[in-house]
Formats: sequence, structure tokens, C-alpha cells
Amino acid sequence: MIKFSEIKKSLLISIWFMFLTFPIIVIRVNPTEKIIEWRWHNIMLVGIGSFFISYIWRYFLERKELGEQKAKAGEEAKISVIRKTLSNPQNFKPAMIAVGVLAVVFPFVFSIYQTNIMITALMYVMLGLGLNIVVGLAGLLDLGYVAFYAVGAYSYALLNYHFGIGFWTALPIGGALAAIFGIILGFPVLRLRGDYLAIVTLGFGEIIRIILENWNEFSFGPSGIANIPRPGFLGMKLSLEYSIIYMYFLMIGLTLFTIFVVNRLQDSRIGRAWIALREDEVACQAMGIDKTKTKLTAFSLGATWAGMVGVIFAAKTTFINPASFTVWESIIILCIVVLGGMGSVVGVIVGAFILMLLPEYLIAFSDYRMLIFGAILVTMMVFRPGGIISTVRRTYQFKDETSERKN
Repeated sequence: MIKFSEIKKSLLISIWFMFLTFPIIVIRVNPTEKIIEWRWHNIMLVGIGSFFISYIWRYFLERKELGEQKAKAGEEAKISVIRKTLSNPQNFKPAMIAVGVLAVVFPFVFSIYQTNIMITALMYVMLGLGLNIVVGLAGLLDLGYVAFYAVGAYSYALLNYHFGIGFWTALPIGGALAAIFGIILGFPVLRLRGDYLAIVTLGFGEIIRIILENWNEFSFGPSGIANIPRPGFLGMKLSLEYSIIYMYFLMIGLTLFTIFVVNRLQDSRIGRAWIALREDEVACQAMGIDKTKTKLTAFSLGATWAGMVGVIFAAKTTFINPASFTVWESIIILCIVVLGGMGSVVGVIVGAFILMLLPEYLIAFSDYRMLIFGAILVTMMVFRPGGIISTVRRTYQFKDETSERKN
């Protein structure tokens, strides 16, 4: 049913947009002929478009509120059904078999270019799962996550350049060095939370990037480090095609390992401590949980995965420089976690594939990539704040067995 009040609000919004965009959309100065061109049709398009978008937006918001009211009665039953479904692995067995078969045959069916894109997507799955420990589980907003990514990449590049250390030796070293840097970052921000924590971590990421860009004797500055060797297989040197296929299967294995470890951490004692810290820091400390240890563990473990992916990135591209580790990388990884669902392992995987694969397959919209990211995030925050696959909140219910026996 069309409401006059909603039409009135949408009309006012369209008039306001027309007023704001008038100097940009309508007026165009032609310096060659020294005339002003008036493009009135543009302002009409803006007005009509903003009116319909506003009205449709309000319509869906109203539908969302009605849906929430109707769902309150059957919410407990719905949650119990979801829990039973998720707790039974047999429900996902056919889908897991299909995904496994597709993953094995992918590099032999599709081109090397497509395989390279999939390697990048799997790298961002690992990065998203690492950041999910810090942001999704522990609730610590980290905007300098790319710094640990850079530490891992430069650790492999410099160790190989100076000491000839190979990929498999550098992989755990890169993760360990990133974990140390995570602890170094964790100590100064123990008392911070929210926006202040985000600002400090953002500054930390920029400090690392600026050091790498200006300390020429150490990191070779903006010129970067080239000829970084790709990982070999049993000491054999592989061609470019087989090297990409080998790295693809390597990423499959490391991604599965990451999913297993993050799942186990989430259900462990430290994982429950992270969730308690995220929900209420004061109550968490009052229950006897060591806040300092919990935060430092979150920062160090999250940074470990970033360091390992940094080593893989250096081996994949065979060239790194500070321009590869800007703040936009941190923002994209954070977008993956928020879009997929904070705290949800499956959600982060889905979010990584969406944000990494869609721009490649919709290359025509590459100029509007950040605009599309922003629109997707705003829409998700309004209509699905928990992300694409939100975590089911665990509840514990006490049952009196003696009263049940009497009944």
C-alpha cells in the first residue's frame, strides 16, 4: 500500500539531491567557445532516480521491520533448527564433495590466468580468517593489519637476498616475525578500544610502510626487491605454468589448515575468552580472564596468518615494494570480514570470494570498484548487519532434571 507520507519524504530527498548536485550535474563551462552549457536533463534524471531509490529503500526497511516483528515469536525454534543443521556434518557432505572435486580439477580445466586469480582469492581467505580472530572474535578494530602482511613478505625477500633462505624455511619465520610485531603492537594499545584503537593501528600500519619506503639500506626503498624465488617441489625447478599450479594446491592445503586451526581456536578456552572480551570487557575481566594475555594472543595469532600470507605473496609475485602494502589493503581485508560476517568462518570465506572474484569477472566496472564496495557495505549494514552468514549466538539453558522426572 502506497503511503502519502513516504512519497512526501522521498520527494523532499530528491529535491535535496537535485539542489546538492546542481552545480556539478547541470553547469558545464566550455573554455574553448567561452560559453556555459546548461544540462537540465541531467538534473531531471538525478531527481527521478533519487526519488525511486529513496522510496524503494524505505519500502524494504519497512518490510525488514515487519519481518523482525513476525520472527520474534518463532525465533527460538528457528535457532534450534539452525543449530541442529550446523551440528550435523552429513547435511553438508554432498556440497563438500562437489567443492572438493571442483577444487582439484580447477587448474586443469581453466586457464592459468583463472588459476592465478583463484590463488589470490585463497590468499585473501587466509588474510580474512586471520583478521577475523582480531576483529570478529576478540572485537579489536585493527586497521593496520597490512603491516604484518608486509613483515612476512619482506622477511622472505630479505632472508633470501642476504642468506639464500628458501620458501619453506621462510614460511614459519615470516609467521613468527609477524607474531612478534603483533605483540609489539598489542602492548601500547592494551587500554584502548573502539575508534582510538583503530587510529593507533592505522598509524602503526603507515609507520611500517613509511619505514620500508625510506630505509633504502634495509629494504631497498621504493625500488623494491626483485627475483624472489617461487617455491620449489622436492628441489626441482618448475616452469611458470607448473609453478602456478603447484602454488594453487599449496594454497588449498594452507587454507584448509587455516580453517581447521581457526575453528579449533574458536571452540577452545582462549576462543571463548576472545568472545567474552568482545561482548563486555569489564565483565570479562571480572570473571577472572586475563585481559592482557587475551588481547596479546589475539594480535599475535592474527598477525601470524598475515605474515605467512606475506611470504606466499612475495613468492607468487617474485617482486615486492612498499606500494603493495597501503592502507587500502587493510580496508579490503576488513570489508571481507564485515561483509561475510564477523566471527563466522564460512562467512569470511564467502566474503573473500565475492570481493576478490567479482571485480575480476566484472572488469567493465573496475573504475567504480570502491563505489560498489561502499554501496554493498551500506546495504549490508542496513538490511543484514550480521553479514552474509552471521554467527549463531550460543545460549546455555539450565534444565532441572528432578522436576522433569516428577512430571
